[in-house]
Amino acid sequence: MKIDGIHYRTIWVADDGWSVEIIDQTRLPHEFTIIRLQTADDAARAIKDMAVRGAPLIGATAAYGLCLALREDPSDEALARAYDMLAATRPTAVNLKYSLDAMRDAVGKVGHNARAEAAYAEAARLCDEDVETCRRIGENGLRLIRGVAEAKPGQTVNVLTHCNAGWLACVDWGTALAPIYMAHDAGIPVHVWVDETRPRNQGASLTAFELGRHGVAHTIVPDNAGGHLMQHGLVDMCIVGTDRTTATGDVANKIGTYLKALAADANDVPFYVALPHTTIDWTLTDGVAQIPIEERSSREVTHMTGRADNGEIVTVEISAPGSGALNYGFDVTPARYVTGLITERGVCSASREGLTSLYPERKG
Repeated sequence: MKIDGIHYRTIWVADDGWSVEIIDQTRLPHEFTIIRLQTADDAARAIKDMAVRGAPLIGATAAYGLCLALREDPSDEALARAYDMLAATRPTAVNLKYSLDAMRDAVGKVGHNARAEAAYAEAARLCDEDVETCRRIGENGLRLIRGVAEAKPGQTVNVLTHCNAGWLACVDWGTALAPIYMAHDAGIPVHVWVDETRPRNQGASLTAFELGRHGVAHTIVPDNAGGHLMQHGLVDMCIVGTDRTTATGDVANKIGTYLKALAADANDVPFYVALPHTTIDWTLTDGVAQIPIEERSSREVTHMTGRADNGEIVTVEISAPGSGALNYGFDVTPARYVTGLITERGVCSASREGLTSLYPERKG
């Protein structure tokens, strides 16, 4: 995607040929800053502190983290240490383990002296795979938006999304936003209701930033406005992303997604989840019971960062001093509230039968 006419991915190898550069998402939307990662510790810190976020991008960053580790020390011991350190950064997103396992398999096939080169090649392959996967998700989701548009000719298609599942959450294109970008580029009148997505405001800061730079009509709304919009017929469909999807179609996404799904179900609004195959955890069957839910710092709830009237970026306390806060990063939406899953292979029901119809190699 483009920022001020320049094409960017969210992660890339720097001009020196070995260090890795990322967009610091903690500074958006008010500052566009690029960070250089030079060690595996740098990559782990970027993931943990959410300079990068979104399941696919977390996986890509971890892959390059292993590259940086093996460049310094290609031994089995160094590989194991870096793997464990990076795997521990974010527990909910399964893409992290997928990428680390792919990297470990790739470098395990070559001698120590060739490991760094093999690692960089595999990380680049994983990034390219993610871009193509997201492009196909966009094409499959576009058909759904086009169907809504054809049912209300000449009118705008209103899509509600929660959190950020655009290109900033992936290497490029995004998952939930890819169909919206393609619809906009195809000339379909589309408007996005952007949940602010407390407590880190990924919707208000990142999704709105993306959509605005691409020229997509959008409106930021408080998190609790979704049900009201649906009651009044102002939402045609919901599209969200997911950080982990069970083999039976349950999805874990940013906290608050479950409430949107309940409101959509109560108001007969289609609720779609867009995901790459790397987000499916085929070992799990009960998302509520089995998906680990990350608990983050209470400071994300009690404090907020933004731009003051004088242009300075400041962090302020917004809660009553001394009050405790609980900060679960994700919740689980059971499959029964999901209208369909939008994948790179097509759209299916949120069920084991639906998923295995697209991924028959996973039957049994």
